[in-house]
Amino acid sequence: MSLEFVHEALPMRVVFRAGAATTAVAGETERLGLRRVLVLSGRHGEDTARSVAASLGAVCAGVHPGAVMHVPVKVADEAVSVAQGLDADGLVAVGGGSAVGLGKAVALRTGLPLLAVPTTYSGSEMTPMWGLTEDGVKRTGRDRRVLPRSVVYDPELTLSMPPALSGTSGVNALAHAVEALYAPDATPVVSLMAEEGVRALAEALPRVVADPGGLDARGRALYGAWLCGACLGATTMGLHHKLAHVLGGAFDLPHSATHTVLLPYVLAFNAPAAPEATAALRRALATEDPARALWELGGRLGAPRSLAEVGLPADGIGRVVELVGAASYANPRPADADELRALLTKAYEGAPPAG
Repeated sequence: MSLEFVHEALPMRVVFRAGAATTAVAGETERLGLRRVLVLSGRHGEDTARSVAASLGAVCAGVHPGAVMHVPVKVADEAVSVAQGLDADGLVAVGGGSAVGLGKAVALRTGLPLLAVPTTYSGSEMTPMWGLTEDGVKRTGRDRRVLPRSVVYDPELTLSMPPALSGTSGVNALAHAVEALYAPDATPVVSLMAEEGVRALAEALPRVVADPGGLDARGRALYGAWLCGACLGATTMGLHHKLAHVLGGAFDLPHSATHTVLLPYVLAFNAPAAPEATAALRRALATEDPARALWELGGRLGAPRSLAEVGLPADGIGRVVELVGAASYANPRPADADELRALLTKAYEGAPPAG
Protein backbone atom coordinates (compact mmCIF):
# COMPACT_ATOMS: atom_id res chain seq x y z
CA MET A 1 0.00 0.00 0.00
CA SER A 2 1.35 3.45 -0.88
CA LEU A 3 1.97 5.96 1.88
CA GLU A 4 -0.57 8.72 2.39
CA PHE A 5 -0.44 11.16 5.30
CA VAL A 6 -0.51 14.80 6.36
CA HIS A 7 2.12 15.90 8.87
CA GLU A 8 1.92 19.39 10.35
CA ALA A 9 5.00 20.54 12.27
CA LEU A 10 4.18 22.80 15.20
CA PRO A 11 5.96 26.19 15.28
CA MET A 12 8.16 25.88 18.35
CA ARG A 13 11.79 26.39 19.29
CA VAL A 14 13.53 23.94 21.65
CA VAL A 15 16.70 24.60 23.66
CA PHE A 16 18.11 21.47 25.35
CA ARG A 17 21.21 21.61 27.56
CA ALA A 18 22.27 21.36 31.19
CA GLY A 19 22.15 24.74 32.90
CA ALA A 20 19.87 26.27 30.27
CA ALA A 21 17.20 27.34 32.78
CA THR A 22 19.34 30.22 34.03
CA THR A 23 21.43 30.82 30.91
CA ALA A 24 18.99 30.56 28.01
CA VAL A 25 15.57 31.82 29.14
CA ALA A 26 16.60 35.47 29.05
CA GLY A 27 17.75 35.09 25.47
CA GLU A 28 14.48 33.42 24.52
CA THR A 29 12.41 36.26 25.99
CA GLU A 30 14.62 38.78 24.17
CA ARG A 31 14.09 36.88 20.92
CA LEU A 32 10.36 37.40 21.33
CA GLY A 33 10.75 41.07 22.22
CA LEU A 34 9.28 40.65 25.71
CA ARG A 35 9.80 43.36 28.33
CA ARG A 36 7.48 42.45 31.24
CA VAL A 37 7.28 38.72 31.90
CA LEU A 38 5.22 36.95 34.56
CA VAL A 39 6.85 33.75 35.84
CA LEU A 40 4.35 31.05 36.85
CA SER A 41 4.96 28.00 39.04
CA GLY A 42 3.52 25.83 41.77
CA ARG A 43 4.43 26.17 45.45
CA HIS A 44 6.84 23.23 45.34
CA GLY A 45 8.69 24.71 42.38
CA GLU A 46 8.80 28.28 43.60
CA ASP A 47 12.53 28.30 44.40
CA THR A 48 13.40 27.12 40.90
CA ALA A 49 11.01 29.66 39.41
CA ARG A 50 12.64 32.46 41.38
CA SER A 51 16.07 31.38 40.11
CA VAL A 52 14.77 31.64 36.55
CA ALA A 53 13.15 34.97 37.41
CA ALA A 54 16.46 36.28 38.76
CA SER A 55 18.17 35.35 35.49
CA LEU A 56 15.67 37.56 33.66
CA GLY A 57 16.60 40.67 35.64
CA ALA A 58 14.35 43.68 35.03
CA VAL A 59 12.37 41.78 32.39
CA CYS A 60 10.67 39.78 35.16
CA ALA A 61 7.56 41.66 36.29
CA GLY A 62 6.69 39.14 39.01
CA VAL A 63 6.42 35.52 40.15
CA HIS A 64 3.07 33.83 40.74
CA PRO A 65 3.41 30.39 42.43
CA GLY A 66 -0.27 29.49 42.18
CA ALA A 67 -0.33 26.38 39.98
CA VAL A 68 -2.15 23.29 41.26
CA MET A 69 -3.19 19.97 39.69
CA HIS A 70 -5.81 19.92 36.93
CA VAL A 71 -5.93 23.77 36.62
CA PRO A 72 -9.13 24.71 38.47
CA VAL A 73 -10.94 27.61 36.79
CA LYS A 74 -10.64 29.75 39.94
CA VAL A 75 -6.85 29.29 39.94
CA ALA A 76 -6.68 30.28 36.27
CA ASP A 77 -8.85 33.36 36.90
CA GLU A 78 -6.50 34.48 39.66
CA ALA A 79 -3.42 34.09 37.46
CA VAL A 80 -5.08 36.05 34.64
CA SER A 81 -5.80 38.87 37.10
CA VAL A 82 -2.17 38.88 38.26
CA ALA A 83 -0.89 39.02 34.67
CA GLN A 84 -3.24 41.85 33.78
CA GLY A 85 -2.44 43.74 36.99
CA LEU A 86 1.29 43.60 36.20
CA ASP A 87 0.69 44.60 32.57
CA ALA A 88 2.66 41.50 31.55
CA ASP A 89 3.50 41.04 27.88
CA GLY A 90 4.61 37.42 28.20
CA LEU A 91 4.59 34.33 30.41
CA VAL A 92 7.26 31.88 31.55
CA ALA A 93 5.92 28.66 33.10
CA VAL A 94 8.46 26.85 35.29
CA GLY A 95 7.52 23.41 36.58
CA GLY A 96 5.60 20.31 35.61
CA GLY A 97 2.28 19.83 33.89
CA SER A 98 0.37 21.92 36.44
CA ALA A 99 2.57 24.99 35.96
CA VAL A 100 2.60 24.65 32.18
CA GLY A 101 -1.15 24.04 32.25
CA LEU A 102 -1.68 27.25 34.20
CA GLY A 103 0.48 29.13 31.71
CA LYS A 104 -1.66 27.76 28.90
CA ALA A 105 -4.87 28.82 30.65
CA VAL A 106 -3.57 32.38 30.98
CA ALA A 107 -2.35 32.39 27.37
CA LEU A 108 -5.75 31.15 26.20
CA ARG A 109 -7.54 34.00 27.98
CA THR A 110 -5.06 36.80 27.25
CA GLY A 111 -3.24 35.85 24.06
CA LEU A 112 0.12 36.41 25.79
CA PRO A 113 3.07 34.42 24.40
CA LEU A 114 4.18 31.52 26.59
CA LEU A 115 7.64 30.07 27.23
CA ALA A 116 8.01 26.80 29.15
CA VAL A 117 10.80 25.52 31.40
CA PRO A 118 9.76 21.95 32.31
CA THR A 119 10.97 20.30 35.51
CA THR A 120 9.18 16.97 34.97
CA TYR A 121 8.52 14.62 32.06
CA SER A 122 4.85 15.53 31.58
CA GLY A 123 5.14 16.63 27.94
CA SER A 124 2.45 19.30 28.23
CA GLU A 125 4.92 21.91 27.02
CA MET A 126 5.00 20.34 23.55
CA THR A 127 1.29 20.53 22.84
CA PRO A 128 -1.42 23.05 21.88
CA MET A 129 -3.76 21.29 24.32
CA TRP A 130 -5.25 23.01 27.35
CA GLY A 131 -7.33 21.75 30.28
CA LEU A 132 -9.51 23.42 32.91
CA THR A 133 -11.42 21.82 35.78
CA GLU A 134 -14.69 23.08 37.25
CA ASP A 135 -17.29 21.29 39.39
CA GLY A 136 -15.46 17.99 39.07
CA VAL A 137 -15.35 18.02 35.27
CA LYS A 138 -12.15 18.58 33.31
CA ARG A 139 -12.62 20.26 29.94
CA THR A 140 -9.86 20.02 27.35
CA GLY A 141 -9.27 21.58 23.96
CA ARG A 142 -6.70 22.47 21.33
CA ASP A 143 -5.69 26.05 20.50
CA ARG A 144 -2.50 27.35 18.91
CA ARG A 145 -2.50 30.29 21.33
CA VAL A 146 -1.45 28.01 24.19
CA LEU A 147 1.48 26.37 22.39
CA PRO A 148 4.73 27.63 23.98
CA ARG A 149 6.85 29.70 21.59
CA SER A 150 10.03 28.30 23.15
CA VAL A 151 10.73 25.36 25.45
CA VAL A 152 13.93 25.30 27.50
CA TYR A 153 14.89 21.80 28.66
CA ASP A 154 17.47 21.69 31.43
CA PRO A 155 18.21 18.18 32.78
CA GLU A 156 19.62 19.74 35.96
CA LEU A 157 16.12 20.91 36.92
CA THR A 158 14.93 17.30 37.10
CA LEU A 159 17.59 16.34 39.67
CA SER A 160 15.36 17.52 42.51
CA MET A 161 12.40 15.46 41.31
CA PRO A 162 11.89 12.63 43.83
CA PRO A 163 12.42 9.12 42.44
CA ALA A 164 8.74 8.20 42.83
CA LEU A 165 7.58 11.23 40.87
CA SER A 166 10.34 10.72 38.31
CA GLY A 167 9.00 7.25 37.61
CA THR A 168 5.33 8.14 37.25
CA SER A 169 6.08 11.35 35.34
CA GLY A 170 8.15 9.31 32.90
CA VAL A 171 5.41 6.74 32.35
CA ASN A 172 2.98 9.62 31.84
CA ALA A 173 5.23 10.68 28.95
CA LEU A 174 5.34 7.11 27.66
CA ALA A 175 1.55 7.15 27.47
CA HIS A 176 1.66 10.02 24.98
CA ALA A 177 3.82 7.98 22.62
CA VAL A 178 1.81 4.78 23.04
CA GLU A 179 -1.43 6.52 22.09
CA ALA A 180 0.27 8.40 19.25
CA LEU A 181 1.30 5.09 17.68
CA TYR A 182 -2.34 4.07 17.14
CA ALA A 183 -3.82 7.56 16.66
CA PRO A 184 -5.93 8.05 13.52
CA ASP A 185 -3.74 10.99 12.47
CA ALA A 186 -0.36 9.36 13.18
CA THR A 187 2.31 9.81 10.52
CA PRO A 188 5.60 8.02 9.83
CA VAL A 189 7.45 10.92 11.48
CA VAL A 190 5.32 10.70 14.63
CA SER A 191 5.71 6.92 14.76
CA LEU A 192 9.50 7.20 14.60
CA MET A 193 9.53 9.78 17.41
CA ALA A 194 7.16 7.68 19.49
CA GLU A 195 9.19 4.50 19.19
CA GLU A 196 12.44 6.30 20.04
CA GLY A 197 10.80 8.14 22.94
CA VAL A 198 9.49 4.90 24.45
CA ARG A 199 12.89 3.24 24.02
CA ALA A 200 14.74 6.16 25.66
CA LEU A 201 12.40 6.43 28.64
CA ALA A 202 12.12 2.70 29.29
CA GLU A 203 15.91 2.48 29.38
CA ALA A 204 16.50 5.64 31.43
CA LEU A 205 13.76 5.60 34.07
CA PRO A 206 15.03 2.59 36.07
CA ARG A 207 18.47 4.26 36.16
CA VAL A 208 16.93 7.55 37.31
CA VAL A 209 15.10 5.83 40.17
CA ALA A 210 18.18 3.79 41.17
CA ASP A 211 20.52 6.81 41.04
CA PRO A 212 18.51 10.06 41.24
CA GLY A 213 21.67 12.18 41.01
CA GLY A 214 22.84 10.70 37.71
CA LEU A 215 22.66 13.52 35.18
CA ASP A 216 23.22 11.27 32.16
CA ALA A 217 20.11 9.19 32.88
CA ARG A 218 18.15 12.33 33.75
CA GLY A 219 19.09 13.86 30.41
CA ARG A 220 18.18 10.70 28.52
CA ALA A 221 14.80 10.57 30.23
CA LEU A 222 14.13 14.23 29.46
CA TYR A 223 15.07 13.62 25.83
CA GLY A 224 12.58 10.76 25.68
CA ALA A 225 9.92 12.90 27.33
CA TRP A 226 10.47 15.63 24.73
CA LEU A 227 9.91 13.16 21.90
CA CYS A 228 6.82 11.69 23.56
CA GLY A 229 5.42 15.16 24.24
CA ALA A 230 5.93 16.09 20.59
CA CYS A 231 3.84 13.03 19.67
CA LEU A 232 1.09 14.20 22.01
CA GLY A 233 1.08 17.59 20.31
CA ALA A 234 0.87 16.14 16.80
CA THR A 235 -1.88 13.53 17.18
CA THR A 236 -5.33 12.88 18.61
CA MET A 237 -5.29 11.05 21.91
CA GLY A 238 -7.54 8.09 22.65
CA LEU A 239 -9.16 6.11 25.45
CA HIS A 240 -6.18 6.20 27.79
CA HIS A 241 -6.03 10.00 27.97
CA LYS A 242 -9.81 10.31 28.18
CA LEU A 243 -9.86 7.96 31.18
CA ALA A 244 -7.00 9.84 32.86
CA HIS A 245 -8.70 13.22 32.39
CA VAL A 246 -12.02 11.93 33.71
CA LEU A 247 -10.40 10.32 36.75
CA GLY A 248 -8.41 13.47 37.48
CA GLY A 249 -11.31 15.86 37.06
CA ALA A 250 -13.93 13.81 38.90
CA PHE A 251 -11.82 12.40 41.72
CA ASP A 252 -8.76 14.69 41.85
CA LEU A 253 -6.42 11.72 41.45
CA PRO A 254 -2.68 12.41 40.98
CA HIS A 255 -2.15 12.89 37.25
CA SER A 256 1.06 11.02 36.50
CA ALA A 257 0.34 8.14 38.89
CA THR A 258 -3.07 7.66 37.29
CA HIS A 259 -1.46 7.48 33.85
CA THR A 260 1.03 4.93 35.16
CA VAL A 261 -1.68 2.64 36.50
CA LEU A 262 -3.96 2.88 33.46
CA LEU A 263 -1.49 2.51 30.60
CA PRO A 264 -0.87 -1.29 30.67
CA TYR A 265 -4.60 -2.06 30.83
CA VAL A 266 -5.61 0.31 28.03
CA LEU A 267 -2.78 -1.00 25.85
CA ALA A 268 -3.83 -4.60 26.50
CA PHE A 269 -7.37 -3.66 25.47
CA ASN A 270 -6.30 -1.82 22.30
CA ALA A 271 -3.46 -4.10 21.14
CA PRO A 272 -5.60 -6.53 19.08
CA ALA A 273 -6.90 -3.59 17.03
CA ALA A 274 -3.50 -1.88 16.64
CA PRO A 275 -0.97 -4.42 15.27
CA GLU A 276 1.48 -1.86 13.86
CA ALA A 277 1.57 0.08 17.12
CA THR A 278 2.05 -3.14 19.05
CA ALA A 279 4.94 -4.14 16.77
CA ALA A 280 6.64 -0.78 17.35
CA LEU A 281 6.28 -1.19 21.11
CA ARG A 282 7.68 -4.71 20.96
CA ARG A 283 10.77 -3.28 19.27
CA ALA A 284 11.08 -0.33 21.65
CA LEU A 285 10.61 -2.42 24.80
CA ALA A 286 12.37 -5.56 23.53
CA THR A 287 9.45 -7.77 24.55
CA GLU A 288 6.66 -9.83 23.04
CA ASP A 289 4.10 -8.43 25.51
CA PRO A 290 4.31 -4.61 25.72
CA ALA A 291 1.36 -4.27 28.10
CA ARG A 292 2.91 -6.70 30.60
CA ALA A 293 6.30 -4.99 30.15
CA LEU A 294 4.81 -1.58 31.04
CA TRP A 295 3.08 -3.08 34.08
CA GLU A 296 6.38 -4.60 35.19
CA LEU A 297 8.18 -1.30 34.53
CA GLY A 298 5.79 0.40 36.94
CA GLY A 299 6.73 -2.16 39.57
CA ARG A 300 10.46 -1.62 38.99
CA LEU A 301 9.92 2.11 39.43
CA GLY A 302 8.06 1.65 42.71
CA ALA A 303 4.93 3.23 41.23
CA PRO A 304 1.34 2.54 42.30
CA ARG A 305 -0.07 -0.55 40.59
CA SER A 306 -3.81 0.01 41.03
CA LEU A 307 -6.44 2.74 40.91
CA ALA A 308 -7.29 1.82 44.49
CA GLU A 309 -3.77 2.87 45.51
CA VAL A 310 -4.08 6.30 43.88
CA GLY A 311 -7.38 7.03 45.59
CA LEU A 312 -10.29 5.93 43.40
CA PRO A 313 -13.18 4.83 45.64
CA ALA A 314 -14.59 1.40 44.87
CA ASP A 315 -17.96 2.88 43.95
CA GLY A 316 -16.36 5.39 41.57
CA ILE A 317 -16.00 3.06 38.59
CA GLY A 318 -19.61 3.51 37.54
CA ARG A 319 -19.22 7.29 37.48
CA VAL A 320 -16.11 7.01 35.30
CA VAL A 321 -17.91 4.69 32.87
CA GLU A 322 -20.79 7.17 32.67
CA LEU A 323 -18.54 10.18 31.98
CA VAL A 324 -16.31 8.41 29.46
CA GLY A 325 -19.29 6.86 27.71
CA ALA A 326 -20.76 10.32 27.17
CA ALA A 327 -17.52 11.69 25.69
CA SER A 328 -16.08 11.47 22.20
CA TYR A 329 -12.52 10.30 21.62
CA ALA A 330 -10.51 8.53 18.96
CA ASN A 331 -9.55 4.94 19.69
CA PRO A 332 -8.62 1.93 17.55
CA ARG A 333 -11.09 -0.29 19.38
CA PRO A 334 -14.58 0.84 20.46
CA ALA A 335 -15.36 0.30 24.13
CA ASP A 336 -18.91 -0.18 25.40
CA ALA A 337 -19.97 0.29 29.01
CA ASP A 338 -19.33 -3.32 29.99
CA GLU A 339 -15.85 -3.28 28.44
CA LEU A 340 -15.00 0.01 30.15
CA ARG A 341 -16.18 -1.37 33.48
CA ALA A 342 -14.10 -4.52 33.02
CA LEU A 343 -11.00 -2.52 32.08
CA LEU A 344 -11.40 -0.18 35.05
CA THR A 345 -12.03 -3.08 37.42
CA LYS A 346 -8.76 -4.69 36.35
CA ALA A 347 -6.95 -1.38 36.83
CA TYR A 348 -8.62 -0.91 40.21
CA GLU A 349 -7.41 -4.31 41.39
CA GLY A 350 -3.92 -3.99 39.90
CA ALA A 351 -3.51 -7.55 38.62
CA PRO A 352 -1.25 -8.14 35.59
CA PRO A 353 -2.97 -6.99 32.38
CA ALA A 354 -4.32 -9.46 29.87
CA GLY A 355 -5.87 -8.82 26.47
